[in-house]
Amino acid sequence: MIKLDLEDFLPYRLNRASTAVSQAFRTVYGPHHDLTIPEWRVLATLGQFDEMGAKAIGAHSSMHKTKVSRAVRALEERRWLRRRESQEDRREEILSLSPLGRQAYDDIVPRALAFEARLMSSLGPDASALIRALDKLSR
Repeated sequence: MIKLDLEDFLPYRLNRASTAVSQAFRTVYGPHHDLTIPEWRVLATLGQFDEMGAKAIGAHSSMHKTKVSRAVRALEERRWLRRRESQEDRREEILSLSPLGRQAYDDIVPRALAFEARLMSSLGPDASALIRALDKLSR
């Protein structure tokens, strides 16, 4: 019988690495703003693109629609985002950050970039090879 050695199986290793980095990164936005990972992803996506529908946020951030919906609701309860009806599709709402949401995003971004710089630095000269490999995998 053939057995799979998970510790050496690339998809498993990528998933574990992703989880570890995501959990470590949560220290950047979690304690200061009490955000969950999905809430951060919605906030970051809207911060980057200004406005977007929930379906597009889910596709961009690789999140299931229920996670996006819960995150949107939580951010809306904080008054960190706004909704408006889409002109193209009346069934969809377009989301954007409110001034409070933009303020939180603007507070987190410098710390997020510093986290990324520390992570890249810890990889040393292997960092650029990893980025190229991730680009290939993403395609």
